[in-house]
Amino acid sequence: MSGELAGLGALEAVERYLVARGAAKPSPHTVAAYRRDLRGVLGCVARTCGCDVGEVALAGLEAGVLRAGFAEFAAERAASSVVRAWSTWNGFFDFWVAEGVVAGNPMSAVPRPRVRPSGPKPLMGEDTPERLLEALARGARRARDPWPERDLAVLALALLTGMRSAEMLALRVESVGGRAGERRIRVVGKGGGERVLPIEAPLEALLEAYLASRRERFGAVRGADPLLVDNRGRGLRRGGLQYLVRQCYRHAGVHDRVARGTLVHALRHTFATRLAEDGASVSEIMHLLGHASVASSQAYIEVTARAQREAAGSNRTYGVVRRLVGERGQG
Repeated sequence: MSGELAGLGALEAVERYLVARGAAKPSPHTVAAYRRDLRGVLGCVARTCGCDVGEVALAGLEAGVLRAGFAEFAAERAASSVVRAWSTWNGFFDFWVAEGVVAGNPMSAVPRPRVRPSGPKPLMGEDTPERLLEALARGARRARDPWPERDLAVLALALLTGMRSAEMLALRVESVGGRAGERRIRVVGKGGGERVLPIEAPLEALLEAYLASRRERFGAVRGADPLLVDNRGRGLRRGGLQYLVRQCYRHAGVHDRVARGTLVHALRHTFATRLAEDGASVSEIMHLLGHASVASSQAYIEVTARAQREAAGSNRTYGVVRRLVGERGQG
């Protein structure tokens, strides 16, 4: 270990690592996730060692200690969360190895669970999106202060653009631009990357109706204001969006058609799956969803019934069967 940092505490090492990561311009959400994973495992390490977390030294984070800490960390967490934390710690040690502060990365000796890749989980039922929107338009969501225009705009926006919940919450009124009939939404995605999504006249009309109802409730709406707000006129937040979507599912009578643990993401999956079923290419899906790799978008192509039917139908044996059926028909 480098003499200057020989006594570096693990907590301080975590914070120095996060500062160094800032050069890559990660989002605040990413930094917060790194910190949770690093500090979460570190707390488990301290408990297994019988000391305070502030007493754990970077030099003391050897393979055996980390295995014990990760075992406790994994006890009450999903495999995907453990894998994410493992990756974070792997990057943490790679950094300190490159800095010459530690001799090697011990994470290769720390087991990590195998996570089966999960496929898309759209809303179940061919007519579910239509049932959901039609119910909301009728004011099906009963609340103390009903706001059907807002509810319909939120659900339609998710179903027709496929945005992530964080992207929806980050939208401003001025994010919607362009001439009437040619509107588009500028979205800031993961890692700060931007993409522009086209919207058609029907969604444009829903958004305009929502903004008109919002002006009646709260007065003037400025371009820098959040696009989606709660019933008090404040920017909608993650918990509020999840609650709103859950209530919309329940009151529309489609809550049993939502895969467990998806909520808002089920709307994004529905958008992408329908694109694939209607013949969109992988590159088109990749752009619209803001995926960083083709592999993520390819998953939607692979699960569609249309793609599977076309693949099965390309079997050359069908040519013989068609001829035989034709001959029997003529007979």
